[in-house]
Amino acid sequence: MNQSQRLDATFAALADPTRRAILARLAAGEASVMELAEPFAISQPAISRHLQVLERAGLISRGRDAQRRPRRLEAKPLADIAGWLEDYRQFWEGSFERLDELLDEMKAAGKQHKRKQK
Repeated sequence: MNQSQRLDATFAALADPTRRAILARLAAGEASVMELAEPFAISQPAISRHLQVLERAGLISRGRDAQRRPRRLEAKPLADIAGWLEDYRQFWEGSFERLDELLDEMKAAGKQHKRKQK
Protein backbone atom coordinates (compact mmCIF):
# COMPACT_ATOMS: atom_id res chain seq x y z
CA MET A 1 0.00 0.00 0.00
CA ASN A 2 1.29 3.48 -0.78
CA GLN A 3 0.96 6.38 1.67
CA SER A 4 -2.25 7.68 0.11
CA GLN A 5 -3.88 4.25 0.33
CA ARG A 6 -2.74 3.85 3.95
CA LEU A 7 -4.24 7.23 4.85
CA ASP A 8 -7.48 6.32 3.06
CA ALA A 9 -7.69 3.01 4.95
CA THR A 10 -6.95 4.69 8.27
CA PHE A 11 -9.50 7.47 7.78
CA ALA A 12 -12.11 4.95 6.62
CA ALA A 13 -11.48 2.81 9.70
CA LEU A 14 -11.71 5.85 11.98
CA ALA A 15 -14.98 6.99 10.39
CA ASP A 16 -16.98 4.53 12.48
CA PRO A 17 -17.68 5.38 16.16
CA THR A 18 -17.57 1.73 17.22
CA ARG A 19 -14.09 1.33 15.75
CA ARG A 20 -12.94 4.55 17.44
CA ALA A 21 -14.28 3.21 20.75
CA ILE A 22 -12.40 -0.06 20.20
CA LEU A 23 -9.19 1.88 19.59
CA ALA A 24 -9.80 3.95 22.72
CA ARG A 25 -10.19 0.73 24.71
CA LEU A 26 -7.01 -0.73 23.21
CA ALA A 27 -5.11 2.44 24.13
CA ALA A 28 -5.51 1.24 27.73
CA GLY A 29 -3.95 -2.14 26.88
CA GLU A 30 -4.50 -5.27 24.85
CA ALA A 31 -7.84 -7.05 25.00
CA SER A 32 -9.53 -10.18 23.69
CA VAL A 33 -12.38 -10.07 21.19
CA MET A 34 -14.84 -10.88 23.97
CA GLU A 35 -13.49 -8.04 26.12
CA LEU A 36 -13.74 -5.66 23.18
CA ALA A 37 -17.30 -6.77 22.37
CA GLU A 38 -18.55 -6.43 25.95
CA PRO A 39 -19.61 -2.75 25.96
CA PHE A 40 -21.40 -2.95 22.60
CA ALA A 41 -24.91 -4.17 21.86
CA ILE A 42 -23.84 -5.80 18.61
CA SER A 43 -23.12 -9.38 17.61
CA GLN A 44 -19.79 -11.16 17.80
CA PRO A 45 -19.56 -11.31 13.97
CA ALA A 46 -20.13 -7.54 13.80
CA ILE A 47 -17.28 -6.92 16.26
CA SER A 48 -15.09 -9.28 14.24
CA ARG A 49 -15.83 -7.28 11.07
CA HIS A 50 -14.86 -4.06 12.87
CA LEU A 51 -11.64 -5.69 14.03
CA GLN A 52 -10.87 -6.84 10.49
CA VAL A 53 -11.24 -3.27 9.20
CA LEU A 54 -8.95 -1.99 11.95
CA GLU A 55 -6.44 -4.74 11.27
CA ARG A 56 -6.40 -4.11 7.50
CA ALA A 57 -5.77 -0.43 8.21
CA GLY A 58 -2.83 -1.42 10.42
CA LEU A 59 -4.41 0.17 13.49
CA ILE A 60 -4.45 -3.05 15.51
CA SER A 61 -2.52 -6.29 15.54
CA ARG A 62 -3.37 -9.75 16.76
CA GLY A 63 -1.19 -11.43 19.34
CA ARG A 64 -1.11 -14.95 20.64
CA ASP A 65 -1.32 -15.77 24.34
CA ALA A 66 -2.04 -19.49 24.82
CA GLN A 67 -5.69 -19.83 23.74
CA ARG A 68 -6.28 -16.07 23.62
CA ARG A 69 -5.60 -13.91 20.60
CA PRO A 70 -5.52 -10.47 22.16
CA ARG A 71 -5.65 -7.37 19.99
CA ARG A 72 -3.32 -4.44 20.59
CA LEU A 73 -3.19 -0.89 19.30
CA GLU A 74 -0.66 -0.08 16.59
CA ALA A 75 0.02 3.64 16.71
CA LYS A 76 2.01 4.09 13.46
CA PRO A 77 -1.03 4.80 11.24
CA LEU A 78 -2.22 7.40 13.77
CA ALA A 79 1.22 9.02 13.70
CA ASP A 80 1.02 9.10 9.89
CA ILE A 81 -2.32 10.94 10.12
CA ALA A 82 -0.90 13.37 12.66
CA GLY A 83 1.99 14.10 10.28
CA TRP A 84 -0.37 14.62 7.37
CA LEU A 85 -2.55 16.95 9.46
CA GLU A 86 0.50 18.90 10.67
CA ASP A 87 0.91 20.50 7.23
CA TYR A 88 -2.63 21.82 7.44
CA ARG A 89 -2.19 22.97 11.02
CA GLN A 90 0.84 24.99 9.93
CA PHE A 91 -1.15 26.47 7.04
CA TRP A 92 -3.95 27.59 9.35
CA GLU A 93 -1.54 28.85 11.97
CA GLY A 94 0.17 30.98 9.31
CA SER A 95 -3.21 32.24 8.11
CA PHE A 96 -4.22 33.22 11.64
CA GLU A 97 -0.88 34.98 12.20
CA ARG A 98 -1.39 37.00 9.00
CA LEU A 99 -4.93 37.83 10.12
CA ASP A 100 -3.62 38.97 13.52
CA GLU A 101 -1.07 41.21 11.78
CA LEU A 102 -3.78 42.70 9.56
CA LEU A 103 -6.03 43.37 12.56
CA ASP A 104 -3.13 45.03 14.40
CA GLU A 105 -2.50 47.25 11.35
CA MET A 106 -6.17 48.13 11.13
CA LYS A 107 -6.30 49.01 14.85
CA ALA A 108 -3.21 51.18 14.52
CA ALA A 109 -4.66 52.91 11.45
CA GLY A 110 -7.93 53.48 13.32
CA LYS A 111 -6.12 55.07 16.25
CA GLN A 112 -4.16 57.36 13.90
CA HIS A 113 -7.38 58.34 12.14
CA LYS A 114 -9.02 59.25 15.48
CA ARG A 115 -5.99 61.37 16.51
CA LYS A 116 -6.15 63.30 13.24
CA GLN A 117 -9.84 64.02 13.76
CA LYS A 118 -9.20 65.66 17.17
